[in-house]
Amino acid sequence: MHELLAFATITILAVISPGPDFAMVTRNGYAFGRKIGLISALGIAAGVQVHVVYTVLGVAILITQSPGLFLLMKIAGAAYLMYLGFMSFRNRRPVNTDGGPDYMPTAWQAFGMGFLTNALNPKTMLFVVATFTQLVQPDAPLWLNFAYGFFMSFAHWVWFSVVAIVFSNPRLRAALLSRQLLLDRVIGLALFGLGASLLFGKALV
Repeated sequence: MHELLAFATITILAVISPGPDFAMVTRNGYAFGRKIGLISALGIAAGVQVHVVYTVLGVAILITQSPGLFLLMKIAGAAYLMYLGFMSFRNRRPVNTDGGPDYMPTAWQAFGMGFLTNALNPKTMLFVVATFTQLVQPDAPLWLNFAYGFFMSFAHWVWFSVVAIVFSNPRLRAALLSRQLLLDRVIGLALFGLGASLLFGKALV
């Protein structure tokens, strides 16, 4: 029970802390509406499972003990975050609130944005690896470890679904869209800064 409570507490605190996933769902919710925001949240939850699977199966040991592979994963994740930030910052095209095909991402594109944001996020990788190695007993059954991993994804899905619903509220969405270009720049700078801090910060040393 102590292990379960500790696991749940750490997961919830990590999920609600602002990061690239929060910025991405926030923008998709206010820019493209509730449906796209919710699908992006589902993609984020699925992206967590990438890290859960290789951690549970023991591949995390190889990653943490292979500096070259570890560095490559971090660079890929940081570069993707910087790319998202750059694309948001340079956006000059107002969002079509009618959902025209030239502006509205498809369901698969929205899912992919969420999935890649967490699948390539080295902080999510470190969180999953650290949580399992610190709190989960090495002799725990495989099904229990995967159940913990499912809880991680479930917590991400619930929280970011709430974020998508809040930021797709018609009144709030209208207020945000009236300042869309400014918000795109702020979110773009935040995403780019997060990526740059991962790429050039102490985490890559």
